[in-house]
Amino acid sequence: MNVDPKLIGRIYNAFDPFEPLKPGDPAYVECGEVRGDSNIEQDLGRKIVRADSPTCQLYAGHRGAGKSTELLRLQKYLEANQCFVVYFSADKEDIDSEDAQYTDILLACTRHLLEELRDNNPDPILHWLKDRWQELRELALTTVDFDGLSVETAITTFATITANLRAVPTQRAKIRKLVDPHTTTLLKALNEFINEAQNQLPLGKTKLGIIADSLDRITPVIQEDGRTNHDHIFIDRSQQLKGLDCHVVYTVPISLLYSSRASDIDVNYGDTTILPMIMVQQPDGNSYQSGLDKLKEIISQRIKTIDPNLGLETDIFEDQVTLEKLCMMSGGHVRQLMQLIQESINHVDNLPITAKAAQRSITKLRDVYRRTIEEAQWSILAKVARSKELENSDQYRVLLFNRCLLEYVYFDEQGELKRWYDVHPLIRNIPKFQQVYQQS
Repeated sequence: MNVDPKLIGRIYNAFDPFEPLKPGDPAYVECGEVRGDSNIEQDLGRKIVRADSPTCQLYAGHRGAGKSTELLRLQKYLEANQCFVVYFSADKEDIDSEDAQYTDILLACTRHLLEELRDNNPDPILHWLKDRWQELRELALTTVDFDGLSVETAITTFATITANLRAVPTQRAKIRKLVDPHTTTLLKALNEFINEAQNQLPLGKTKLGIIADSLDRITPVIQEDGRTNHDHIFIDRSQQLKGLDCHVVYTVPISLLYSSRASDIDVNYGDTTILPMIMVQQPDGNSYQSGLDKLKEIISQRIKTIDPNLGLETDIFEDQVTLEKLCMMSGGHVRQLMQLIQESINHVDNLPITAKAAQRSITKLRDVYRRTIEEAQWSILAKVARSKELENSDQYRVLLFNRCLLEYVYFDEQGELKRWYDVHPLIRNIPKFQQVYQQS
């Protein structure tokens, strides 16, 4: 099949693994039925719409599972239900996911609330800045005299602070040293600003909400006290994270929910919503056709946005076997499905994608996992592959965070929720895993 190179390029870009779909995008596919009936409007949205007082909810799932797409849908749902929503993706401009602390999150929330509500009275925030203005000037975070401070200057100042926190390690410690002792007063000033802003929301809006996305990407780091930075941020600082006088949704690392502090998470935040993988196989190892069909639908919808006349199993892939193999090897992980397809396209001069090209993309991504797994982790992976269960230890949490272990959810015939775990399908054909699995 001779395909215009420009068309191949458009198809390639339709599978961008790092670009979430906007609400209403025709490429979106509802996957709740193969994800344990997950529904973000029901799971998170209704509580916000119905609650009289501010709520704070956590949203978790594997990185790249599709949380950002779902959160953008949540934003649209809330806005349609009289909510003014401030959404931001924290790791784009505000935090370094390799080195993040609670202070960074508070500063990011302040910056984005101030930007989105700039027409409201900024005096509480300006007064907080005034008390620290000389130190900010000494850190070269502002060149403006305080007499010239305005809401626009404040926005620029907080943007500069968060940009330095994210991108300038030498400044990071200095900024935290300056701000850390004053987070309580900053939170108080921010709440004064929020409370006044809520009385002056745009016509038709009655509630204010903030969605802090991409915090789930914060890499787990063991601290000097033996606990992780996740514990320090989301548990030790839970009262401050919950302290904003508006509705808040934070994304959190999925591994945090499988720690010895899981009960503290439940006590402090209530039930956490988890977005699981799309189930492509059953616990007994048999393929789950409904899940595979859903992944094929995801691919089909993206192709239709380019050319609705292209056949999935004829024009795009050389046969059904090649298509389903890529779907199965993704493990039901949407971003990795996108990566596998893009890599497959890179291995052909023309369409359709051949079995050889698909295998090359599978092999390349599999090698990433092979290099990721440490020697002591192979036996853990083999154990989970047999038991479909997780143990409460840091080793299991690291593998969950790294997506070597995947979480799946379904409801049985009695309506009971069943949560199970398995090794990523790409790992199963690594010789080292097969050797350890056979010996276990």
